[in-house]
Amino acid sequence: MHDPKMMEQIETDKGFIAALDQSGGSTPKALKGYGIEENAYNGDDEMFALIHAMRSRIITSPCFNGERVIGAILFEKTMDGEAGGKPVPSLLWERGVVPFLKVDKGLEDEQDGVQMMKAMPELDTVLARAKSKGIFGTKMRSVINKASPSGIAAIVQQQFEVGNQILDHGLMPMLEPEINIKSDERAQCDEIALAEISKSLDTLADDRKVMLKLSIPEKSGLYAPLIAHPKVARVVALSGGYSRDEASEELTKNEGMIASFSRALLQDLRNHMDDGQFDSALDSAISQIYSASCT
Repeated sequence: MHDPKMMEQIETDKGFIAALDQSGGSTPKALKGYGIEENAYNGDDEMFALIHAMRSRIITSPCFNGERVIGAILFEKTMDGEAGGKPVPSLLWERGVVPFLKVDKGLEDEQDGVQMMKAMPELDTVLARAKSKGIFGTKMRSVINKASPSGIAAIVQQQFEVGNQILDHGLMPMLEPEINIKSDERAQCDEIALAEISKSLDTLADDRKVMLKLSIPEKSGLYAPLIAHPKVARVVALSGGYSRDEASEELTKNEGMIASFSRALLQDLRNHMDDGQFDSALDSAISQIYSASCT
């Protein structure tokens, strides 16, 4: 059973979802963007401590609250950590931000034009722990590189199968079959994904809903049927390698989609900033992404 207040906020409130879920593979790049080079830390423990400090600084900033940021996606270690002396999921919800958890374990090598999610044998254990910590929903990513009907069908089927497993735990799944925006077959990928997702939505039980995290489509407004679908709680957009200006501009062309940006949200934040500079840069980013999500 979903928390009704969180559910209402995710379905209806204005705002966007912050993606603070960089995992082991993407953390060095995120830290470098923040101004911390790889030679500044030794091993995973120091690396994760630094990225946790960055995330803690973000979520304890005065501008990071439910007035504009309606949700935040966490990495597992962040879910287990503390910020401001409190467990991160609890602190987020105190600030009016609905907590989500990234649950995928990375991608398989490309086959048939797509990269499926790796197996998640411990998913039930992770989901039970997430539920106990006050997590509302989850996110999991796979990638579409080519307009392969069979590959995209397999991606969508896997997303919905795992999504139903997540729903069994009373959590809201955010399905993310990302389409590579640099693909030379991007428009065709968009169309095939739309058709496959629509078919899978129609097979969901009447009492079940999912969220969708999708690349901004090449054809503006393409995903309007998904936004309006009764089995979809919200459709959110990933930045997918766009800068914040580019991603925000593209998002405004797609009424009903809201942002769930990661790199585009963090791109101007630096470790060396004092609190005033940091909060000002974050506030500016939040303002721009919020505005793009409300068009």
